[in-house]
Amino acid sequence: MSDNRRSKTVTQGVQRSPNRAMLRAVGFGDKDFEKPIVGVANAHSTITPCNMGIGALAVRAEAALKKAGAMPQMFGTITISDGISMGTEGMKFSLVSREVIADSIETVCNGQSMDGVLAIGGCDKNIPGAMIAIARLNIPSIFVYGGTTKPGHYKGRDLTIVSAFEAVGQYTAHKIDETELTEIERHACPGAGSCGGMYTANTMSSNAEAMGLSLMYSSTMAAEDLEKAESTAKSAEVLVNAIRKQILPRQILTRKAFENAIAVTMAVGGSTNAVLHLLAIAHAAQVTLTIDDIETIRAKVPVLCDLKPSGQYVATDLHQAGGIPQVMKILLEHGVLHGDAMTITGQTIAEVLKDVPAEPRKDQDVIRPWNNPIYAQGHLAILKGNLATEGAVAKITGVKLAKITGPARVFESEEECMAAILARKIKAGDVVIIRYEGPKGGPGMREMLSPTSAIIGEGLGDSVGLITDGRFSGGTYGMVVGHVAPEAAVGGTIALVNEGDSVTIDAELRLLQLNVNDAELARRRAAWQPPAPRYTRGVLAKYAKLVSTASKGAVTD
Repeated sequence: MSDNRRSKTVTQGVQRSPNRAMLRAVGFGDKDFEKPIVGVANAHSTITPCNMGIGALAVRAEAALKKAGAMPQMFGTITISDGISMGTEGMKFSLVSREVIADSIETVCNGQSMDGVLAIGGCDKNIPGAMIAIARLNIPSIFVYGGTTKPGHYKGRDLTIVSAFEAVGQYTAHKIDETELTEIERHACPGAGSCGGMYTANTMSSNAEAMGLSLMYSSTMAAEDLEKAESTAKSAEVLVNAIRKQILPRQILTRKAFENAIAVTMAVGGSTNAVLHLLAIAHAAQVTLTIDDIETIRAKVPVLCDLKPSGQYVATDLHQAGGIPQVMKILLEHGVLHGDAMTITGQTIAEVLKDVPAEPRKDQDVIRPWNNPIYAQGHLAILKGNLATEGAVAKITGVKLAKITGPARVFESEEECMAAILARKIKAGDVVIIRYEGPKGGPGMREMLSPTSAIIGEGLGDSVGLITDGRFSGGTYGMVVGHVAPEAAVGGTIALVNEGDSVTIDAELRLLQLNVNDAELARRRAAWQPPAPRYTRGVLAKYAKLVSTASKGAVTD
């Protein structure tokens, strides 16, 4: 809210005595009622390594807020581990958790009339969930990323969680034995922090930094390093200053900020999920942003960073090479970043990047110079055609061919598809269709990391296409197209594909086409019946009723 209905409503006026009595019970003294009340939204959890270090950061933030002259009030919010739930029914709750996180932070901050909020999160949905809440609340806010994990190591190579998923496909294809599969599993995730490549969590933390809601350099710090705790304390100080100056999120989350985030996502080779989440955050901030804007910016911004999943390096390597500020400075120098966008510090982007070199260091090859990019244009392409009239998102890095036309192999769920892949029934030239996995149909829009990793593990990543109305993990790469809209559950064309139909994915023409004539499609459409809901009670049933199309961010309000 921006109407200044904050802690004064708790500590002053007619209700002053009983309200103050409750606050005294949680540690307020006489002078504390004059201080701004700051919520610390703490996503600590031992459910996932992404969040298991956050508790200590929240305590550090609490102490720093007190030292800076605020009264912190800590509260919890949830997380779901995408990596642990991947390939199971539990993954249907992952995108739902983004809404639960946003709703919970909004509920507590408004219910307790807080003057500001410091949100700390780690796993994929923590970041967009917190940022949606921040945009809705419009009180001084800052996001603190829990930090990335360091890479695992086995036989001289860096490992991430995606290594473990791809190893399953390699094992099925008899490329590795059970001993190696087990050793990769044992070494892939060495400790606390979010998955180490430029997957969804690191992409979204980079976006928070690019949009000015997190401190510079904070998005690529390792969870277990001292600088992460120090950056958390500094974030608390900056937030208290923002409260005093009334620097509000919607002054920061402008159209220019979102364009900056999209540009950075392209430059670092970020996750397809950034498209979905940025649309949702923009909706919460009341900023006009469409899926077509993604394509417009893609055409202007090269991929500059050689990062996993399709590249060599991980987020900690990016940090050592100069981090997101170095990437942003290159973009600024070449006119594809808005330097006049505001940050939570009160400075502009150009001001905070003032001392960053215009070119990356020559002693590293994680960040390429503008004139020697990994790819000349961004890697997240928006495809349209009769198979996705509202649009779909393709990740086109790391593939040898930008076009495939082949017979459709149609599956009604991720599990059906995975069984076929592991049985080695998918062949080169096939175009796999996984449908009824969209926001409403899943419900919950599961990520298809298990099928895509298995395909790559079997050596088919360059010769098999995969199309889904579900999502992809940030760890996915290959000839894959997700977020197909309209989805199957609402009668989108993806619901009308028959086994063996000719389907074209063309990243160069940005085309997603079912090669069936209009008359036949009309006949199939007339015969199509929506399936019965998979859930009729509980959170997934509520979500399915409320959720929008993926092309508008899969929002629920």
